[in-house]
Amino acid sequence: MRHCRSGFTLIEVLIVVVIMAVLAATIIPQFSSSTSDAKRSALDFNTHSLRAQIELYKIDHNGAVPPLNATTHELEGLTQAAGGFGPYIIGDFPKNPFAGDASQGDWVVEGTGAGAVGTTAGWQYNSTTGEFWPNNPEYWAE
Repeated sequence: MRHCRSGFTLIEVLIVVVIMAVLAATIIPQFSSSTSDAKRSALDFNTHSLRAQIELYKIDHNGAVPPLNATTHELEGLTQAAGGFGPYIIGDFPKNPFAGDASQGDWVVEGTGAGAVGTTAGWQYNSTTGEFWPNNPEYWAE
C-alpha cells in the first residue's frame, strides 16, 4: 500500500524561500534608487524651466534680469515695465524636490553658484547676472 503525499517537504520549501530571497536581493535596490532618480529628473526640469523664463524676462526687458525680492518673485506677476509683461510663471513657483523643508522649497536666496548655501531655500539666484541654480548638496556633488 502506498501513502499519498499531501504536502511539501522541508527541502522543497527551503529551495523556494532561497529563490525568493535571491530575487528580492536583485530587485529591491532598483526600486530604492527610483525615488532619487525621480527627484533628480524633476529638479532638472524645474531648473531648465526657470532658466528659460529668466531668459524670456531678459528679452522682454532689454537684458535686465528679474530683481530678487524676499516675499515675491517678479516672474510670477506682471512686471513694472511699460506694457506690464508677464507673468512668466503660471501657478506656484516650482519647488526644489531635494529641499529639506517642503514649505520653503521654493524660496530663492542670493548665491554665486559655487555650492549649496546653508539655508532652507530651494534655489540660488544671482541678481546681477540672472544665473539660477538649485540649492542642494546633491546637485553640487555631481
